[in-house]
Amino acid sequence: MHTSTRPLALITGASRGIGRAVALALAPRADLVLVARDAGRLAAVAAEAAARGARVQALTADLEAAGEVARLVEATSGTVEILVNNAGAAASAPLGRTDDALWARMLALNLTAPFALARALVPGMIKAGGGRVINVASTAALKGYAYTSAYSAAKAGLLGWTRALAAEVASKGVTVNAVCPGFTDTDLVQEAVLKIQASTQRSESAARAALAGFSPQGRLLGPEEVAALIVFLAGPEAGGINGQALAIDGGETG
Repeated sequence: MHTSTRPLALITGASRGIGRAVALALAPRADLVLVARDAGRLAAVAAEAAARGARVQALTADLEAAGEVARLVEATSGTVEILVNNAGAAASAPLGRTDDALWARMLALNLTAPFALARALVPGMIKAGGGRVINVASTAALKGYAYTSAYSAAKAGLLGWTRALAAEVASKGVTVNAVCPGFTDTDLVQEAVLKIQASTQRSESAARAALAGFSPQGRLLGPEEVAALIVFLAGPEAGGINGQALAIDGGETG
């Protein structure tokens, strides 16, 4: 049972990239439950967050596996005030090579896991008088990209579910929003860079420039920029923001 006077935030995908940045940015103001698959990297982030003042619980979990959500909820006693659904995967393939397994995996991690966590934790937020659900979506949900039909569909579904849940709980002190980052300098983007290199024979710098070129600013976002928006949405100042898909993409989606 969480007994601190500080809010408790659960962050999935917390061992790297945007999730790590959110954990470190929230640490001075919230206690944390950090969830990821990689125990070693997760422990390192937990130590960094603890050094910034947070009480931290690190839980390794594969959110695609049956029973994992129930285990996480049991570990927190359902007392989470801030839920950051950040864990995700971004597999790409042409439509003809998007098999059932890839489609199911994109839906499981990017859409079903956030839904299951919120279904388990939002009732506790309502009972406590308020809370925040922040879903990390993508510009792919707003515009789509070639060769990402499964990923784009999952993230678009995440936006639809965000808006529906936001309307359902609007009068109960809980806000539900989605953040839609453009290409961000994380391990996922590095994986995309490697795929571009393999398929086009471009150099690493040229492949990174191709992704940065989607933004009118001509650059990749830093994870800390996305984290700052998430931390704002998690705070009391953002109480009037609900059901929104907030793009942070340098103007790519207008």
